[in-house]
Amino acid sequence: MTIVNTILLVLIALEFLFIFYLETIATQSGLTARTFAMEQEELKRPAVNLLFKNQGVYNALIAVLLLVTRFALRSRSAVLLLLGYIILVAVYGGVSSQPKLILKQGGLAILAFILILMFGL
Repeated sequence: MTIVNTILLVLIALEFLFIFYLETIATQSGLTARTFAMEQEELKRPAVNLLFKNQGVYNALIAVLLLVTRFALRSRSAVLLLLGYIILVAVYGGVSSQPKLILKQGGLAILAFILILMFGL
């Protein structure tokens, strides 16, 4: 089961790196606008653009920390802590914005959290 858990963690990290790409590199793209249900013109506003770029860096760091805690530190507790954080942020997004965010952003994290609790890293 540890290989499944590792694959899930890598997929979660890739998801967050993709979000980083959308928010920091492709900030004003049509794909970013569609993904976040925003108008491209809104994404071109300097304040919005800056906020997206900052948020993107946060998402990249979550991905890096998840990989470091899994592969370098091999810390089950740290991985569970990060997954719990990701789940809480997804729940907040779902409650405050779009309910589908809970599963869209938190689905893999919820599954990984449960499997790691049951079977370990």
